[in-house]
Amino acid sequence: MATLKRINQDDLRNHNLSVVLNQVLRSPQPLSRADLAKATGLTKATMSLLVSLLIEHGVLREGVPLVQAVYGRPSTPLIIAGGRVCGIGIQINTDGYGYTVLDLDGSTVAERWVDRDLHEVDADEIFADLDAMLLDQEQTLREQGYILAGTGIALPGLVTEDAHLIVARNLGWENIDLMQYDVIKRLNVVAGNESNMAATAHLPGYATQVHDEGMVGPDGSFIYVSTDIGIGGAIVRDGKVVDGGHGFAGEIGHLSVQLDGPQCRCGRHGCLEVYAGRRSMVERAGLASGDAAASQQAIDMFTQAVFDGAEPMHNVYLKAFGAMVSAIVSTINLSDVDTVIIGGCWAQLSAEERERMQAEVQRQILARDKVEAHILLTRDMRRPALIGAAQIGLRKFVDNPLAYLTADSVA
Repeated sequence: MATLKRINQDDLRNHNLSVVLNQVLRSPQPLSRADLAKATGLTKATMSLLVSLLIEHGVLREGVPLVQAVYGRPSTPLIIAGGRVCGIGIQINTDGYGYTVLDLDGSTVAERWVDRDLHEVDADEIFADLDAMLLDQEQTLREQGYILAGTGIALPGLVTEDAHLIVARNLGWENIDLMQYDVIKRLNVVAGNESNMAATAHLPGYATQVHDEGMVGPDGSFIYVSTDIGIGGAIVRDGKVVDGGHGFAGEIGHLSVQLDGPQCRCGRHGCLEVYAGRRSMVERAGLASGDAAASQQAIDMFTQAVFDGAEPMHNVYLKAFGAMVSAIVSTINLSDVDTVIIGGCWAQLSAEERERMQAEVQRQILARDKVEAHILLTRDMRRPALIGAAQIGLRKFVDNPLAYLTADSVA
């Protein structure tokens, strides 16, 4: 019975540490011990012990005391220390691959990206290169005294919970067991769809210190639409990505917007991706075909031609715009989530076009008399899926801090 009691006490302390970390990460303003006790419902004595433990292990530090009144003790703000806990994010996309290392305080510790066309490239080659890149980075993190909480990898395809890539059509990859690769096994990598990872990056305070209110709150609900060569999506409800029964929810790019439309790479006809995907728009405009249509130069040419009002580019854009509206309306009707965040090439819409899209969506949604749709554009976040993957890794520490702190003490 004594052993059972000790385990329960450890579980309770671990839970309370996680609650404290969540509260600190989600607050744009530094909180004192008293603020944390009030926000969490924990006693001041318990809070003092928990904070002392986090300070002792270099996770938190005390800021400059604030004198709030003539009488009474100054309030001491608590701040994520930085330089102690980090997470690694890996991404493989059609335009390259690489990694980023995020500190718990939200700063970027290190990053590396290889620009490369990855259509039909050999998966073994890419994972071998990532392995070599990250071996060097891991050694550097150890020398800097970092605790590596975890690692996530964002992939443009369907990925199962047991790290099996079913298909990534824009890479030409199918049926790949990711656990065969040393880098995945060594770092115990959490693999996921890039849209889900990108959506996670938009949740303020999810696993890194929040510095502003963000586009949505920590417990926000929104639809994320990732627009690139392919189009992906994710549904976030109450601060959590809705994975679905098998982990494949949110595939907005493969909603059919025209049943007799062109055939998509997925095999169906008239998918959103056929009309509004980056490569599809370039090809339909006749500017380039095949791999050349997927280049940044090609989409830049298309965008400029649309801006200049040139035909047939402008007509292609109008059809793509209508397809985007149609798919977003269907997703809002299905999910009852009224906020949509768009990332990627469609996030470069002008203010006027964003407003026009929002107005069209509002006009068409079923509950238009009761629900107000919001279309938001991600412009200030470079490679959100990469950031989200690192946060997935960091979240392991936030959810189970005592395991890392105990291991750190032993080391």
